[in-house]
This record gives sequence, C-alpha cells and structure tokens, in this order.
Amino acid sequence: MYSYVTGISLIDEVKEGIPPGSNVLILAPSMSSGEQLGYALSRPRPGEYALILTTVKRSVELLDYFSHEEFDRNRIGIIDSVTKLSTPDIADNTQIKFVSSPSDLTGIGIKFSSVVESVFNGEFSDAEDALFPPPIRFYIDSLTTLLMYRKLEVLYQFLHVITAKLKKMEAVGIYILNNESFDERTLALMKQLMNVVIEVKAEQHGEFLRVRGVIGVSQEWMPFRIHQGQLELIS
Repeated sequence: MYSYVTGISLIDEVKEGIPPGSNVLILAPSMSSGEQLGYALSRPRPGEYALILTTVKRSVELLDYFSHEEFDRNRIGIIDSVTKLSTPDIADNTQIKFVSSPSDLTGIGIKFSSVVESVFNGEFSDAEDALFPPPIRFYIDSLTTLLMYRKLEVLYQFLHVITAKLKKMEAVGIYILNNESFDERTLALMKQLMNVVIEVKAEQHGEFLRVRGVIGVSQEWMPFRIHQGQLELIS
C-alpha cells in the first residue's frame, strides 16, 4: 500500500509515512511556523501531486513561495479564494482555479473536483511512470479563515464531504487551525474528522511539535524548524 512520507522522522521511521485516506490537522498559534509546516507536509514527492486551497495568499504569491523553496510547481494545483476579491475578471487555467471568496464553499467544492479531474486525466503530467490512482496531498491553508466566513456546522459538513472524497481517492488531507482562536467545542468537532493531530507551540528558544493519533509514535514535544520548504526535527 502506498504511504505518504511526512518529513517527520518520528512518523516516517516507525510507519514509513501515513496511509492513504488520512487527514491531518495542524493546531498552531498565530505568529508560528504552522502555515509553513502545512506547506512542508503537502510538498509533493516524486510521482505525487499537491492541491492547495489558499484562503490567505494570492496564487501568484504562493507560486513565488514554491519557486523560492524549490517545490515542483508542475505538480501543484491551486484553488485561489483570494485573488477574485480584487481582480474579479481573472480566468481559470489548468493549474489555478479561482473562487469568489473563502465563503463560497460550493464553488470551492466544484473547483476541487475540477482540479482533481485534471490530475486524474494526466493534464498536469504525462510521465510514463505515473501511479494510479495518482497520490494527491490536499492542503487547506486556513480553517481559521473559513470559520470567519461560515458557521461551524456548515464548515463541518463541507469538510465531512471533502474528507470522504479524499479517502475514496486514496489521497491525504492537511488542514491548519489557529487553536488560540476557538473554543473546545470547535476544536473537538474539527478533530472528529481527523486521523492525526499535530500540535505546534512557539517559545522563546524555538518552536516545538507533537504528534497525536499515530500508534507507536512518541507524543513528546520535539523542536523543529522549516528549512528550504522542508521540515527538520532538531536533535
């Protein structure tokens, strides 16, 4: 069975990654590297694809970031819910789909299906060694933003549908939420949809993460950093 390497040695050395159909929630405070951790986890490995729903950055800024961090941009699709707010006439292309705002969950769902179809049809890459079904990492770069636009119950139902689709596709989902901004009920509902929870904390002498939900993996806090778009645990 295919496994998705995470870059977190605690997971990869014990489990060789996470299995298809998994959903990973990152709980991180503001002013931390949580968002970059999400990008590192969604970085496509050889033969894989990444789909990013951006609610924070414009797609052009995101592609610049990927270029700077040496991601394989040819294997990344973007659903941009930011740019149309300032440039309403911008048109879709194979790689980037635009929706009107982060509140448009219906539009996001439609564009998600469209990008997935493009990947499955080989429109992103025609490599002869392509795997089927194509391994896909899907990252929503801020559940915090989505919860500013939509009620918790509405977002929960949307994510319930998305996580079910990812499981059927044998893909993985990655999501980030500012755990300082919401009550325990909100956090509990989001966790219900997840297989793995990665908590992040920032202290004066560095940043730390711990992993919940992976049997056999330590739940101790571990120092980490993001270097050249990749996660490194610090001994």
